Amino acid sequence: MNTKLEQFKKDIVSKKVAVLGIGISNTPLIRYLGKLGVEVTAFDKAQKDDLMPALKSLEGLKIEYSLGPGYLEKLRGFDVIFKTPKIRFDIPELLREAEAGAEITSEMEVFCRLCPARIFGITGSDGKTTTTTLIYKILEHSGYKCWLGGNIGTPLLDRIDEIDESDMVVLELSSFQLHTMRNRINTAVVTNLSPNHLDVHKSMQEYIDAKKNIFLYQNENDTLVLNYDNDITRGFASEAQGKIIMFSRTNDLDEGMALSGGKIVYRHGGREQEIVDASDIRIPGVHNIENYMAAAAATLDFAKPSDVRAVAVSFGGVEHRNEHVRTVNGVSFYNDSIGSSPTRTMATIRAFNDRVILISGGYDKHLSYDEMGEVLAERVKCLVLFGQTSDKIEAALKAEVQRSGRGAGIPVFRCNSMEEAVRKAYENAAPGDVVLLSPASASFDHYKNFEERGNHFRKIVMEL
Repeated sequence: MNTKLEQFKKDIVSKKVAVLGIGISNTPLIRYLGKLGVEVTAFDKAQKDDLMPALKSLEGLKIEYSLGPGYLEKLRGFDVIFKTPKIRFDIPELLREAEAGAEITSEMEVFCRLCPARIFGITGSDGKTTTTTLIYKILEHSGYKCWLGGNIGTPLLDRIDEIDESDMVVLELSSFQLHTMRNRINTAVVTNLSPNHLDVHKSMQEYIDAKKNIFLYQNENDTLVLNYDNDITRGFASEAQGKIIMFSRTNDLDEGMALSGGKIVYRHGGREQEIVDASDIRIPGVHNIENYMAAAAATLDFAKPSDVRAVAVSFGGVEHRNEHVRTVNGVSFYNDSIGSSPTRTMATIRAFNDRVILISGGYDKHLSYDEMGEVLAERVKCLVLFGQTSDKIEAALKAEVQRSGRGAGIPVFRCNSMEEAVRKAYENAAPGDVVLLSPASASFDHYKNFEERGNHFRKIVMEL
């Protein structure tokens, strides 16, 4: 019996509970609490008509609602408040309620506190979804019953009654989910860190500090996997409590995961173990070699190299992550809608051998695009832009042209819609070319999320 879970159920049923946000993670939470008989009020800034699919799934439960403009005006007198990840913890309404004695938490924080199984938590600026999926698949191949959740799109608190102590739980954790996390993560992975989400975080340091919560509450029995090639993540080692495993694609480490002679190897105590040949990895790009290094390091004590190789030769990638959509008249279309930062888009561009026709631009998260200029000049044949960051991306290319003279002949087109962007890219493509959607920006200026953006791109390509 999960005694922590049973005590939680006993305690929560007597509390007055608020849930802020009726979205992917919180709708199952509201349903779970409602079925327990908890007095729940659900808050959301959207109007009722915009929330109908979620509200219909909650029919039959005694849920109160506060919706639309001014939705937080009724946030008073609650014992427990579950916030959605993107609502900051320090908004005036939450600070007021915390001062009055309310417990401010989240679905993910409560799940990590109550989960009876070993938790693998993965975070980073880029590569965390692929690395999370790889860890899940490697553990599953080695015979464990596994659960995949977190920021990858599947909340797990409403499934916690089904999770056993012998299971493995693999969670992708965003900076928003980690911001107020104070729970132990048994195996923590930080893939890399670069500026991101600075539209929500007040500074780069706040973003870094949020990410650090994935390992700050570990003990000496836990494991932390860090990217040696990233200055920020390498620096985390001095604050770690448990075992540290570094991985590096560019440094020939004496200890940790290294790339040697085209093979991923693990070195420890003067011994070397071959994990997998990099040529066996089906998904393209050197960044995916790094993702496999991180995943192999995280699963060292629970899986064999043969499990890693089995996944490497069979796994074709996660949708919206450099996903091949279709080839039309010799032109190949790739969907990398997850590319919501300059570093991510640069890594994806470099995964191709030849120059690409790039569709880019989107919501401005207040990131610098200066570093993109060199990659655009070297690896892009034609640049198609739409969205708020179009000016920044074009400015990065122009700055590189002025600095080095490279990229002067690259055509740049401005568009007002995805339909126009795909059409313009296709018109300028020849057989053998690659058209790549990798926005280097978030989706919120035109879409609810990157999945909706990627699905729209696929739909347009399939109709060509």
